[in-house]
Amino acid sequence: MLYELHEFRQATLAPLLIWAQTNASIFSSPFSAFSYLPVSRNMAAGYDLLFRLGKRYEKPEFGLTETVVDGTKASITEEVVLCKPFCNLLHFKRDTKRKDPAVLVVAPLSGHHATLLRDTVRTMLPDFDVYITDWIDAKLVPLSKGAFYLDDYVDYIKEFIRFLGPSVNVVSVCQPTVPVLAAISLMSQENDSAVPATMTMMGGPIDTRKSPTSVNAFAKKKTHSWFEHHVIQRVPAKYPGYMRRVYPGFLQYMGFVAMNPDRHLNSHWEYYNHLVEGDGESAEAHRQFYDEYNAVLDMPAEYYLDTIKRVFQNHDLPQGKFMCRGVRVDPAAIKKTALFTIEGELDDISGSGQTQAAHELCTSIPAERRQHLTAQGAGHYGIFSGRRFRETIYPRIKEFIRKSA
Repeated sequence: MLYELHEFRQATLAPLLIWAQTNASIFSSPFSAFSYLPVSRNMAAGYDLLFRLGKRYEKPEFGLTETVVDGTKASITEEVVLCKPFCNLLHFKRDTKRKDPAVLVVAPLSGHHATLLRDTVRTMLPDFDVYITDWIDAKLVPLSKGAFYLDDYVDYIKEFIRFLGPSVNVVSVCQPTVPVLAAISLMSQENDSAVPATMTMMGGPIDTRKSPTSVNAFAKKKTHSWFEHHVIQRVPAKYPGYMRRVYPGFLQYMGFVAMNPDRHLNSHWEYYNHLVEGDGESAEAHRQFYDEYNAVLDMPAEYYLDTIKRVFQNHDLPQGKFMCRGVRVDPAAIKKTALFTIEGELDDISGSGQTQAAHELCTSIPAERRQHLTAQGAGHYGIFSGRRFRETIYPRIKEFIRKSA
């Protein structure tokens, strides 16, 4: 019922948003007499902000069309090289003859689209042949495609790694550190020849008992049945995934905002002031950030509930109890794959030590093939995006892969 109410709200707001968008144009267009009134900038800014606060944000494009390889521009072509019901394996094909190591970036399936890692991909393209997991909004997946559990996630990762071959380097950001570690552990237990050369794990919940954050505390505070009965909804009839049980993206978005409401309020107020002052560059930066941040996707209910229970409540992986298809996952079986863990000093989603815990589990990886970095001054998003990532963190990742692959 909650999902239907959300859709009804969006439909009800539609006329208001059209009105706001129209008025924003009337008070800002140089061809409109109203734009020359003393209060025109204030009026245009107010209507623009109203429109952006209420509009529906669609999945953004990666928009990566070129990079520079050895000082020469190379065009980029996006191509889907492997298509699964809940995920596409996307390749950023470079128009260059240089052969670089392949990198599989495993994007989180936690409410946002894979485009949240646009800066991660853009930064890697000059040095590596980059692939990324492009997760599909669950409301767009027909019920006939079946369910999607955490074990299915692990299977997807194993299939993607095998598809790319044993020299691939896996980079997992946030949530997928757990299924990625499980997948590589199982492949090592099976003596699979396609085990990756390296695995880089960034800001993930390997062991959420360490330095628990408000996100971890909330997951522990509520029972598994509470999550199932209060946040799981069925997809409305207007979508291809009609009747599929999901954790709606709009609920996840509300949770994101609730973590730092003052920060978002101040950001919108600053956006309004930038428009009034005519600071187009700052206003555009705000738009670009929130076009990405506000674009959310639905997660399959089975996967979401599995993750809550097995990762955040029972801590199955660090306790040696993580089972996948009836097989116990043993990270100590990993011997050939080098490990690099990265945390942000100020990360309020994955606390200090949660990702580094992978080293305590992967005891068979030689010490010289293991590294850890705590990025000083970096929050959760800062470890994979922004200036600090590009200038401080990425050079370490690049060096690690080049040295260990």
